[in-house]
Parts: sequence; C-alpha cells; structure tokens
Amino acid sequence: MDDVWDLVVAGAGPAGSAAALRARQLDPGCRVLLLDRAAFPRDKACGDGIAAHARQELAVLGLPGLLDDHRPTPRLSVTSPGGIEVSAAVARPNHVVPRRVFDARLVEAVAARGVEVRRHRVRTLTIRDGLVVLDGEVAARVVVAADGANSTVRRLIGVPPSPDRHTAIAVRGYADVPPDDDVQVIVMRSEGWPAYAWSFPVGDGTANVGYGLLLPMLRQTGRPGREILHGRLARLLPLLGEIRSPVRDLRAHHLPLSSGRPVPGAGRVLLAGDAASLVNPLTGEGIYYALLSGRLAAEAAIGSPADPLRAYRRALRRALGRHLRTTDALSLAARSPGFIDAAISVAARRTEVFDLLVDVGLGAGTVPPRLAGAVALRWLRDLA
Repeated sequence: MDDVWDLVVAGAGPAGSAAALRARQLDPGCRVLLLDRAAFPRDKACGDGIAAHARQELAVLGLPGLLDDHRPTPRLSVTSPGGIEVSAAVARPNHVVPRRVFDARLVEAVAARGVEVRRHRVRTLTIRDGLVVLDGEVAARVVVAADGANSTVRRLIGVPPSPDRHTAIAVRGYADVPPDDDVQVIVMRSEGWPAYAWSFPVGDGTANVGYGLLLPMLRQTGRPGREILHGRLARLLPLLGEIRSPVRDLRAHHLPLSSGRPVPGAGRVLLAGDAASLVNPLTGEGIYYALLSGRLAAEAAIGSPADPLRAYRRALRRALGRHLRTTDALSLAARSPGFIDAAISVAARRTEVFDLLVDVGLGAGTVPPRLAGAVALRWLRDLA
C-alpha cells in the first residue's frame, strides 16, 4: 500500500496515548496514527485514582506537570474484611482526576506532538505484504491495541479475553463530599469476598465512589448485577466518609485482572493496558500499568519493528515480571479474608509495611520474604 504508518494505535486512553507519545519521543519523524471510536473529552468508568507511580510514567513521557492543577490526596484509609483499619499518609501523594479530564489532556498532548488523531472504530484486521491493515485502508508496520477490556483488536488477532474467574466488575459514581476531604477510603467486605467499596476525593467537593467484586461472585447471587452493585454500594456509603448527596452518574465496567493475562499480542500487533488484562488483582488499579505497557509497546515498535512482540514481551518481563508473580500469589492468598486482616494489622503497626503494600497495590512493588513471613505468622496466630 502507498500510505504506510510506522505505528497505528487503536484506543486513545492512557495506554494508547502513552504509546503514541513515546513513539514520537523516540523518533520525532515517525508517522503515528491514533484511533479511537469516541470524541474527546468523554467519560470512562474508572476509580479515577492516579498514583505517584503513574505520575512517574507521565514524567518519562515528557508530561511531568499534567496534574499540577489538581490537589493531591495525601492520606489513605483501608478497612479490612474483619474491620481492622489502617489510616496513614502515603509516602508519595496520589491524585484523583476524572477520566473525562485526564484522558482528554493526554490526547491533546499526543496531538501537540505531531500525531494524527482520528475518530475511527476498528472492525477488521488483515495481514498484507508484511503490514497490518485495519479496515482495508489503514496500513501499519506495527499496531498497538489499547482498546480496552473488550478489545476488538485482541479478538481479531485470535487472543482470548481473560476468563471470568480472572475478571472483576465494579460500579462507579460521583457524590458530594466536604471540600477539604483529602483521604482516599477503601472499605473491604467479607460479603461476596473479595469485594470492596471506595471513596476517592477529587478535590473539588466531589468524590469518585464505587463498589466492585469478582464476576463469578456476582453471578453466584443469581440476581441482576445492577441490583447487587448499586444496592451494596448504597449500604456501604455510610462507611466511606461524609457523603453529602445521592450518588450520580453510576456506570459499571469490567476489569480484566492480570492474574489471567493473555499473551501480549501476535506478530506485529501488541496488546497494552486493559486489552492485555493488565489490572492489579488486589486493587483494580490499571492506569499505571496502562501508561507503562503503552510506553514499552512503543519502544518495541520503534526499536524492533521486524519483531516487536519478542522485544515487548522481554520488556514487560523486566518491568513487571517479579511484581506480577507477587500479585498472582497474593491474590490467591487473599481468597481468605483472614490473610488480608493479617496484612492490614501488620501495616497498621509498621509504616514500612503500609508503604510496601501501597507500592504493591498501586505500582510495581514486590514483597520481601521477611515481610511475607511476618504476615503469614500473624495470619496463623489469628487462625489458632
């Protein structure tokens, strides 16, 4: 084909925008096309939490000040299924920025870097003369699929989605809170375990509030998802702080957890973010993974266009391998609410443990054997 792009990115959320930004950062002359079916700004069901780890990725992408006009949330309060609470200042403050704002800013930054942004829904994918051709008209040397949990591109290349047992579902809404509220609140519940509700203050007198649980646990109830998700969130609102209004803009969304991650692509098509099932199985956090995987996919596409998948898999393994093995193991242990009770109990007494749990849940942290032993010991004592 006459018109060939060096990189085409499907999906303009954090993963796709990161890929487009990084590609132009590495090679300002490369031709990059960013596609999305939606016009921006647009809403996206999400917890809206952006951890310090994600801000590090933004800095790598050349956007260190993207969130400077949003007030940070310096404290985190977590209540375990058994009612054990830890509340402390995090080592590095987090932010809460609605995806309508965050994603639109990323797309604006992509366009400012010379990337063409086009509204387009991908429907077909073929391989022709060594190129990836989308819808018979867009040809690319490499494609990054960052089109979300229900990725069309992933389906087109024959990679199955995460199985139900590795998928969570959550409902998110917004409510009014005191303007000075600056504490992110997570309340875990044994009902339908593993499950938790949250309140993340945006900093403008509103908070992102929600409730989530594993998809199989929802289906076991035999009741409509809306009834379960909305009903449990309503019951838990009094535990989430001073909520001053009914919850509005309720939207549900699926979270493909990293414990069931598929292969990250096929041939010259690379999967990033939710399309690669990169969602933390302990917390549901996915923005850090999205920015990181999008960046790594672009590095593989620009640096190794002849075999980008090999380079991408190697980069993912270096960046997240030990961390993902850690979260895989912890998500298995967390099937017992008592394990989480023990972990929160230890974190409530030891600041370094609290900081480490935050790093595992929101970044790429791992758990040293000595700490794992301390939590296991506490767990065994509680069982005795």
